[in-house]
Amino acid sequence: MKLYGSINSPFVRMTMMTSIECGLGDDVELISTSVELTKVQPALEALSPVAKIPVLETDDGQAVYDSRVIMEYLCIRAGNTTMLPQTPAPRIRVLTLLAMAQGFGDTAVGLRYETFARPQPRQWPDLITRQELRIAAVMAELDAKWMADLANVTLGSIAVAAVLGYVDFRQLAPQWHIKLPRLADWYKQFSQRESMVRTAPKG
Repeated sequence: MKLYGSINSPFVRMTMMTSIECGLGDDVELISTSVELTKVQPALEALSPVAKIPVLETDDGQAVYDSRVIMEYLCIRAGNTTMLPQTPAPRIRVLTLLAMAQGFGDTAVGLRYETFARPQPRQWPDLITRQELRIAAVMAELDAKWMADLANVTLGSIAVAAVLGYVDFRQLAPQWHIKLPRLADWYKQFSQRESMVRTAPKG
């Protein structure tokens, strides 16, 4: 299988982490693919009309996207029912955590684009403030209400760890480790997992 994307993307990282946690890490080849908002990526457009990373190309040439669907596909292929439970209540809980992490990642990447990629005179200060507040709100929610769920290795906790790694990598919330010690301790421990070590962002 081929996974198109950049390991610096939290969405690509969470899919790679899932493959490792499922025991499929050696079966997924990362094809380094950077994406710029204003440029066409022919290789991606051939697989997906949306042309966003990540895209997984299966061994039989099928395209699977986005990250949430790829992560579920990998669990199904590996026969893993722990990271995405089959019983309704635990499954919905994991999917809700995953959805929160996805929104968290969208906001973090959006903040990065607004403050780094967009020329300073064209930046929207109110949007930057809103994104910063949303990032802080998600991390506070995780710390206050989701620590028991994060203790388990699921698609939700994997996605949260990947996005927190992106927030640190891009220095989007420098003080969060001090403000949220429980979440920081969990993240420190989770970062020692093989899936986190092998998918560390590249400077």
